[in-house]
Amino acid sequence: MKHQPETQAHPFHPGTVTLVGAGPGDPELLTLKAVRALSEATVLLVDDLVSEAVLAHASPSARIIHVGKRGGCKSTPQAFIEKLMIMAAREGEVVVRLKGGDPFIFGRGGEEVEHLRAAGIPVQVVNGITAGLAAMTSLNAPLTHREHAHGVIFVTGHAKPGDRGTDWPQLAATARDAKLTLVIYMGVSSAAHIQTELLTGLPASTPLAVIQRASLPDQRHAVTTLGGLLTTIATEQLGSPAIIVVGDVVRGVAAIDLPQTLIRSA
Repeated sequence: MKHQPETQAHPFHPGTVTLVGAGPGDPELLTLKAVRALSEATVLLVDDLVSEAVLAHASPSARIIHVGKRGGCKSTPQAFIEKLMIMAAREGEVVVRLKGGDPFIFGRGGEEVEHLRAAGIPVQVVNGITAGLAAMTSLNAPLTHREHAHGVIFVTGHAKPGDRGTDWPQLAATARDAKLTLVIYMGVSSAAHIQTELLTGLPASTPLAVIQRASLPDQRHAVTTLGGLLTTIATEQLGSPAIIVVGDVVRGVAAIDLPQTLIRSA
């Protein structure tokens, strides 16, 4: 007999936890399953990057607990968040852990699932549209293209404390040789280091886009080159949360004339 996923028997029931991807911010990008999970939850633990418009789908009687998680800012300790989820589930609540983007792409969803399973708590995950995809889609540009990019790499620019982080020169060489698009999350604060390292394997003329607050009404983006990354961020005062996309697919953004930098609102 086929093994059924542990969550199929207990979707959105008391004593369960669901990790829900809130997507990049635009509430219309939520999945139907995410909306259902939000409406049935009695307790929601919500990350900072989740927009208030998404929370409009929560039940008016639900208890909403904001657990800050934002790069460069004071954050709620991960261990405390996991403890809250376990306590609420054991008290018979229908728990939703609401995370920006997708829980399994730089959202520490894997760690949370492991802790919940170890505690004997039924858990399931509802995917959300990740910001790296939504950012380029908002510019009507792809991440892959038969002529320009044979694949895409999602990578974080924010290394775990004590971890040497991404081998950017190796990644640059791989992206160059295999024609891959690089999508960098949480990279604005370390843009100087990333730029220097990527330039060891990619030409300064490589097209690049920085998309801030993707899919939200106040979205802004800049199109430039790898060599112009730092200047563009400083001149246009772009900051987190933002996605950096590196590769020839960026040439498709509004038929740009590189290396000229363009700034546009969504």
